[in-house]
Amino acid sequence: MANTTVSKILGIAITAICIASTPVFSADWPNFHGPDRTNKSRETGLLRQWSTGGPRLLWTASGIGKGYSGATTSDGIVYTAGAVDNIQYVFAFDAGNGRQLWRTQAGRGWEGWDGRSRAYEGSRGTPTVDPAGNTVYYLSDIGYLIALDAKTGARKWSVDIAKKYDADVPKYAYSESPFIRGDRLYVSPYGRKASVVSLDKRTGNEIWASPAFNTGNRTGDAGYTSFVFAENSGFGQIMSHSSGFVYGMDAQTGRMLWSVPWKNRMEDNCTDVTFHDGYVFTSGGYGEGSMLVKLSRDGNGVKAEEVYRTKLMDNHHGGVILHNGYIYGSGHNSRGWFCLDFRTGRQMWNAPGKGSITFADGMLYFYDEEGTMSLVRAQPDRFELVSSFEVPEGGRGAYWAHPVVSNGVLYLRHANNLYAYDIKNR
Repeated sequence: MANTTVSKILGIAITAICIASTPVFSADWPNFHGPDRTNKSRETGLLRQWSTGGPRLLWTASGIGKGYSGATTSDGIVYTAGAVDNIQYVFAFDAGNGRQLWRTQAGRGWEGWDGRSRAYEGSRGTPTVDPAGNTVYYLSDIGYLIALDAKTGARKWSVDIAKKYDADVPKYAYSESPFIRGDRLYVSPYGRKASVVSLDKRTGNEIWASPAFNTGNRTGDAGYTSFVFAENSGFGQIMSHSSGFVYGMDAQTGRMLWSVPWKNRMEDNCTDVTFHDGYVFTSGGYGEGSMLVKLSRDGNGVKAEEVYRTKLMDNHHGGVILHNGYIYGSGHNSRGWFCLDFRTGRQMWNAPGKGSITFADGMLYFYDEEGTMSLVRAQPDRFELVSSFEVPEGGRGAYWAHPVVSNGVLYLRHANNLYAYDIKNR
């Protein structure tokens, strides 16, 4: 009896030691803008203030090439993409020390509008990780969709969606991060044969393809955004933009459920929609501003009613955050960081700057496109800057990659470098 008791105690102790020594990745960031694409981390216990020079730099991963792809994380691995010598690559790094685990080619890179200008060259979309299938998905800037083994980088399947669906590469190249739900992958070729497609994530085979959107005399009607999913009005909807309207489709069938005109003068809607409580918020650069739409069931479809339009916070491509009834983000022509009332569009505050954003533990992370990283309290009554620091240069170009907070680490990318900062309050 005594030996049995001792054995049980030892067994419990050994189990506890094993659990304690096993890495825990409870705050992984497997998609562009996070697990649910709201761009909000559920992490707590993070630093509420940084030292003068910023939080401790854990590691720098160099050699990721040109581009603006952000980071995704899953099971102790960090993924991103970039163009090296005009070849696209997906990269995987050890989250603990930044050591490169693998890199896999994803086709040639985009060469600018005319093949000579090389304007804003480099990767755009961010790799999407499906932990359940041990797979990483990436859509290159010229429309090459690839599925890779998450641990080794081995190729599982690929589809040239631009070629298959007869699409012209958009003016600013494909910028979408693939969306996974269940066994399906959703992506937007915006071609003459289809605008949006649903594929079997395991094989890349087509499940459905929507008819081509009406683009008049133009093709490549891309909005440069990624899908957001919401259950609303009895439908599971994928929501996004074309260059001319914001819309929602039935995720099961591809049927268009609703759309509302939304177009800026450059025809490049780049900000993902924000859905909450039956409302859809969208924002567009070049002076377009912001709009809120209310959705409701209408027979066998969905009715979309415009609630308001405002010229405030014409978000360029840095994204927005909804927190406790208020929208945070930056403007383009209406330059500056903004806080707006979600339901009314009323301005709460405005502060200098422009860039991309994320959220964690009650704080906003403002990544200015000139390289300043700022920690700001998420509150509507006033703008309160807590801390800031300058991010090192990783090459030429603006700081356009979106920041990521995952498992106590702040990931920031600039050009050829990916930086990992320790922001855990230890």
